[in-house]
Amino acid sequence: MKQKQEARTKFMVQAALLVAIIFVMAFTPLGYLRTPGLSITFLPVPVAVGAILLGPAGGAVCGLAFGITSLLQSLSGAGFGAILLQINPLGTAFTCIVPRLLEGWLCGLVFRTVRRFSKNGSYLAASLSCPLLNTVLFMSALVLIFYHTEYIQGLAAGLGVTNPLMFVVLFVGLQGLVEAGVCFVVASAVSRTLAGALKQI
Repeated sequence: MKQKQEARTKFMVQAALLVAIIFVMAFTPLGYLRTPGLSITFLPVPVAVGAILLGPAGGAVCGLAFGITSLLQSLSGAGFGAILLQINPLGTAFTCIVPRLLEGWLCGLVFRTVRRFSKNGSYLAASLSCPLLNTVLFMSALVLIFYHTEYIQGLAAGLGVTNPLMFVVLFVGLQGLVEAGVCFVVASAVSRTLAGALKQI
């Protein structure tokens, strides 16, 4: 009973620290590199670290925090989300939060699954999966809810595409690759280092 309580307390403390990091990154230049259209976000890094160190549940908590910060930025009138909020508030809340929560949860499952076969590979696989899941899940929700709207159709026309898949590929483009590369390198290194310090390796 005491060990369970200690484990629960440890989980809560570590999750709280990661959530705090996510909020700090989200509302400072540390979390985003602003570009026309979508922003390049580095928030999948702490989400991946949380999923690796704390499992799927911890990843979901960190992903939820990421989603909440995204929604708060939309509510404050900042960025791409602010435009979506004017079109469909409930759809924007779903698009901001649900894909990020699933991103963290699934990243934890990836780590847990791959770890059965390769300890080193599990850190790399989870760190790469997190930004990829972020892009795939977010853009899937965006297309599902907003693709038919005048705003997104205008963006698609500007890109010269009429196919939702090509719209996603061209709209994300280099930004998605940068996010994936940064998270892959940073999250795998940070999570492995912290896991060693916490005796989880």
